Amino acid sequence: MDDSGAQRKIDALVANFFSAFDNRDGAVPRLADLINCFTDKATIVRRSDSGAELYTVREFALPRIELLTQGALLRFHEKEISSTTQIFDGIATRTSRYTKSGLLDGNDYSGSGTKCFQLVDLGPDWRIASLAWVDDNA
Repeated sequence: MDDSGAQRKIDALVANFFSAFDNRDGAVPRLADLINCFTDKATIVRRSDSGAELYTVREFALPRIELLTQGALLRFHEKEISSTTQIFDGIATRTSRYTKSGLLDGNDYSGSGTKCFQLVDLGPDWRIASLAWVDDNA
């Protein structure tokens, strides 16, 4: 596959990843939608002032899906606002800037940050092999 075809598939995969957290207009985030974005052994890392937190996909997804489906976080939307992707014969890296907003416990909630994706071509589809992110300081 040429890089333009790979780029289109990676763009679609990352868009699916971000849309998995959208609960606006009655959308219901589903665990399966998020899990399908990742390889079976993917690792997720959140960096913050207190250090690094490592997650499996399920450890990362379950509390976020609960937050989005139990009413604490409403009208939530996270979106990629810019990205750079480098593709190397079946593997790729993508650095994404993102914003997020919603209502958390009835109060306006917003933020931004950077996500770094490591991606792999598994034949018919690309998947996220690892994800590391850091939120900007408020």
